[in-house]
This record gives sequence, structure tokens and C-alpha cells, in this order.
Amino acid sequence: MQNNGISLMEPNETNALMQVGPHAYGAFSPLERKWVHDLVTQLKDGDDWAPSKGKTVNLKIYRPISNPTTLFKTAGSLSRSIPEFGLASASSSKRAPTPSVWLSTMSDLHAPLRPKRKKQWVDYLVQFRWIVVIFVVLPVSFTIYFLIYLGDVRSELKSYKRRQREHDENVLKVVNRLKQRDPKKDGLVCTARKPYIAVGMRNVDYKRARHFEVDLSAFRNVLEIDKERMIARVEPLVNMGQISRVTVPMNLSLAVVAELDDLTVGGLINGYGIEGSSHLYGLFSDTVVAMEVVLADGRVVRATKDNEYSDLFYAIPWSQGTIGFLVSADIRLIPVKEYMKVTYKPARGNLKELAQAYADSFAPRDGDPTKVPDFVETMIYTPTEGVVMTGKYASKEEATRKGNIINEVGWWFKPWFYQHCQRALTSGEFVEYIPTREYYHRHTRSMYWEGKLILPFGDQWWFRWCFGWLMPPKVSLLKATQGEAVRNYYHDMHVIQDMLVPLYKVGDALEFLHKEMEVYPVWLCPHRLFKLPVKTMVYPEPGFELHQRQGDTSYAQMYTDIGIYYAPAAVLRGEEFDGVEAVRRYEQWLIQNHGFQPQYTVTELTEKDFWRMFDGELYEQCRRKYKAVGTFMSVYYKSKKGKKTEKEVCEAEQAMLEPAYAE
Repeated sequence: MQNNGISLMEPNETNALMQVGPHAYGAFSPLERKWVHDLVTQLKDGDDWAPSKGKTVNLKIYRPISNPTTLFKTAGSLSRSIPEFGLASASSSKRAPTPSVWLSTMSDLHAPLRPKRKKQWVDYLVQFRWIVVIFVVLPVSFTIYFLIYLGDVRSELKSYKRRQREHDENVLKVVNRLKQRDPKKDGLVCTARKPYIAVGMRNVDYKRARHFEVDLSAFRNVLEIDKERMIARVEPLVNMGQISRVTVPMNLSLAVVAELDDLTVGGLINGYGIEGSSHLYGLFSDTVVAMEVVLADGRVVRATKDNEYSDLFYAIPWSQGTIGFLVSADIRLIPVKEYMKVTYKPARGNLKELAQAYADSFAPRDGDPTKVPDFVETMIYTPTEGVVMTGKYASKEEATRKGNIINEVGWWFKPWFYQHCQRALTSGEFVEYIPTREYYHRHTRSMYWEGKLILPFGDQWWFRWCFGWLMPPKVSLLKATQGEAVRNYYHDMHVIQDMLVPLYKVGDALEFLHKEMEVYPVWLCPHRLFKLPVKTMVYPEPGFELHQRQGDTSYAQMYTDIGIYYAPAAVLRGEEFDGVEAVRRYEQWLIQNHGFQPQYTVTELTEKDFWRMFDGELYEQCRRKYKAVGTFMSVYYKSKKGKKTEKEVCEAEQAMLEPAYAE
């Protein structure tokens, strides 16, 4: 459609023209409408950018994601820009070489313009939720953290024999509890943990139906640190903060230490876990040497990759505890040093160029192993800017040499880590030394950048100095105090998702996410996906070893976890956003590109699509072999969003008698 020779092109539909008139103007703010009017007038009055008479001027409008002036610094092809309005010309000559003049920030950005969303009462609940967080959640969280810390210290003071004796007693309690269950009268088995305790976005809705609870709350001890075998034997409720506090002073560490303190060993094995060292060691479950499991019939078995229960060993990761109860695990340890030497390097370009800079940081094209860092992560702050961080373990002697900078990021008054990293965009590349344990948990205080939504002023210096010692709030308390309306609001207007995709598809994934969700910052963390003797729920692309790409080896394909944790830009602008449909499109993209969605997130997958994304053959074989069918709910029904009624649970039990993954 045209209006006086002027047409407005909607960014997400390259062929859909939007008339610059009363109806189209309704989609813009008053400032934007004035700007369009002034620009049209300028073009029609003979500006040398105007095309020849009788031609149409196509305006391609984008709203800026962050500081638009910064955006244009990297657009070398842009010769004319209006950064105040997020507008720039994509032509490098004064007169357009074609009948159309294209005005845009970058030609590959396709975030759609959406109509304004009418505010509802729940918007105000979310907007002022910080009041509850400051006066209720933070003080209670701090108290709970302190009490847990005292309990952990008390446990660490116990002798090995006493801890082992208590462990055996607790395992026996689980066995006896399972034997008390009457399959005809009682529901499916699950833990006694409250629904809101889980760290993920799912609210464990299946526990609202009839169920048979087994208490595992006592399994929170570090049982043994074996320095000779380089093995840590731990119970499932041991969290990352607890295990790193024990091992790092010994100059030892788990090979993969997930960033957030509250993440537990059991959750990271039964689900998934990743860290900046995963490009070397794989996911958290790949570092497990042995698992102690209580099966549905009460048997206690030890599963390793080469004993009679090897199928169980490979089936448990990603199973969400639906095959048996994990009661302890032997996990690989590695030697570490006192500090992490961290290099912050700015990266600029379009999204695919940022993806390539990220890949080059840990998978050198010349294959030189000396260039591979011990740790790596990248944060993308805008569609054209990111910071690549690489880390190398360093001794105290090296870190304290004259001229070296030591940054103890764990102090409560320090800037939030993601904002500290962002400095590289203005000050350029820099290097510093961070105490190893503080580096491991660098994202804990700010919960990556989710803290900015929960406490809009939480990153301000005065809050950090006065109240930063109370951070972070416990996720369980945030969920317990949010209510059903706020919870549903977050599901619809907020994104917490991770997508695991092959490294060579990261650029495509970033462009897709920008178009569909437009969430920034974006977290990138690589991990190896190993080719195992059996096909597990998550597996590399078939034949990858025959056509190795950057980062691949003959035994593992390089993948990347793309983390998106924030409100979409459309929501922040007050526009309409359909979170359910966006997640559905995201899930379909993953299925089509051999990607995987971690199950701690809110999923919209149907059962058929769930088993298109994951491979269920080994999982279902083990459920039947170890009598989990009819005892534990299947992984799909456990991950499925929404309340599970008693009828649904019964239907789920019956469904498990047939291969759920068969089409």
C-alpha cells in the first residue's frame, strides 16, 4: 500500500507494506510518528536522498534494542544515520542505486513491530513486586542460606565413617518407604519436595495430583573426597556452592561446576548441567563415574558405564528421576589453581559474525591446542555487540605479580558480573585475575541478569553497598510468593529458556531468536556432545564424525548452550507478545535443527514432538526393565506444563505400557 509515494515496510515481513497513514500511525509512539512525518517531508522537499520522481521510498523501521548510537559504531557500511531514533541508511552512496531507499539499523534484523498491549492489574503486581522481595524474600532467603551453611559445616565436620553410616541408614529408609506403597491405592512415586522448591521455571505441577511421596531431604552430604582416585562421592542434594567450598581449598574441583550455588548434583545429573569448562568435559552428567540408584522394586544398584547396569547409567541423564531414585554419585575431580586469569574481548558485527568470534575463542581454526582456554563464555548484549570471555587457571604467584589486577567479584558490593564484563565494549580488551571459587559462582548474586527484572535498582551502587549482602533471593521463595497470576504472567511475558544447538548453527539460532523473542543479553556456552556406545535421549548429529566442523572431534560434536533469560523487548516496550506461540516456534526450530530443550524450562511440546526432539528407545527399555512403568511418571508427563489431574496420571500410567515415542 502506498500513501503519496511513501510506503512503510514492516521488518518481519519483507513483502508486507504498512501504510503510513492514520492506521499505521497507531502502531507508533508520538515521537516516532513525528519523526516519520519529518522524514517524509524532508524526502519530498528535494533532499538528495529522495529517488527520482515517481518512485517509491521504502522505509524499514526498527526500534533499537539498547543504545542505538553504539549499534551504529560497527556498521561500517552506513554513511548516514539518525541514532536518536534508531535509524540508519543501508546504502553506501549518496543516491540510492535502486528505485528504493532502504533505511534500517542492519539489513539482517527482523524484529517485528507490534501493537501496544493494554496493561492489566497483574502488570502492576509484577512492577511493584520488588517491595515483597526486599522486605520478605531477601531477609528470609538470607536466614535460610545461613542455616543451610551451618548445617553443611556441621556435616563436613563429621567423620567419613559417620557420614557413610548415615547414608546407608537413609538409603534403607527409602527402600522401606517404597515397599510400603500399594500400587492399586497409591499414586505414582515422587519426592516429598514441595512444588515450589525446584530451581527451574516449572512448578512441579504433577505433584498436585495423587502421588506417593518419598523423602530424600537427608541426602545432602559430601560423602568422600578421594584425592588418589580423583573422585568426589556426593549425595544428590549437595549443591554447587557446597561442593566448591569443600574442594577448591584443596586445589581440586569438579570438572564441570554449574554457576548458580543452589543447583544440586541430583538435578544436574537427572536433568542437565553446563559450565564454561564443558567445551572440554561435556555436560555435568558426562563427568559422572558411577551412580547409586534405588529402583522401583527397592533394589539398590551401582551403575557404571561398563558394569551390568551400564544401560541404567546411560539412561538416567535427562530422565528427570523417572527411572529410579539417585542417592549418590561418584564424580570426576580435576586439579585447579587459586585464580582464574580472565580475558575480556569485545566483539562487533552482525549476529553471525558474533557467533564466529565466539567459536574462534575456544576452537582455533588452526587446531592449536595451546589456544584452547580452560573456561569460555560469551555474552551478546545487542544484535551487533558482545563480549567474549576466556579463562585460564593461574597460580597465586602469577596473580599477585606486580602489575596484575585481582578482582574479587564475590564481594556483595561489587558490580554485577555481566555488567562488569560489558565494560569491554567501552574500554576495550582487558585482563584480570579472579579467585577460582568466586569465578565459578560469578553469576549467582545477579542470577545472570534476572536480578535486574526482580529488583530494577539492584545493580545500583547504593543498593549493592547497603543490601547486596542479602543477595541473591532464593528461587524457591520467589516462586512461593508469586501466586498463580504472576506465575502465568511470567510464562507468557518472560523467557527463561536454553537451547542446545550444534556450534555451526549458532549464528542461525541467534538470528531466529532475535526475530522471535528479541531477548538480550544472550549467554553462549559451548559443550561437547559425546558419541556414546548407546543412543541416549540427547545425542550428536548422525555422521558428524565423517564431516567434522569447527570444534568437532571423532568422538564428540561441539554444541552450544544458548541461554535467554529476560523479558522480550516487545514486553519491555509495552507491546503485545505471545510467549506461548514464540516458545512453540522455538521448539519446532530446535527439532528441525537437531537441537535440545532442557526440561527445567516451561515447554509447549506435544508428546509426539517431545519424542521427535529426544530419543526414547533406551529410556523406555530401562523403564520396563527396572519396573519404573507404573511406579514413576514418564519424563514427558513430568515435564509437561500445567496441573496433572488424577485422571491424567492414570492415563499416563496406562500410556507407559506402549512406546510413547512411536508414531
